[in-house]
Amino acid sequence: MIRHCVFLNFRPDVPATVREAIFADIAALKLRVPGLLSVRAGANVSPEGLDKGFHEGFIVDFVDGDARDRYLADEAHAAVGGRIVEAAQGGLDGVFVFDLEIAD
Repeated sequence: MIRHCVFLNFRPDVPATVREAIFADIAALKLRVPGLLSVRAGANVSPEGLDKGFHEGFIVDFVDGDARDRYLADEAHAAVGGRIVEAAQGGLDGVFVFDLEIAD
């Protein structure tokens, strides 16, 4: 399994409705991409204060790397990815992506 973790530092002027719409559009990809198992999104709730401005994010689980690669190549993913970059503080600087391979 691949766990695709995306952490976001949204610009302060991006309203909650836009953030929620982005997360909803990521979740909707589950219907488009075979092998996309789950999507979870929300705000950081860690009390440690180590998020470095990445206060929100989402995690997408895939059955394998091929499913993740289909997601990355999907045109709807590209569209929402563009909206994420537009809404992020400093564009791509406001986006942090980390994929983990999870053994069964």
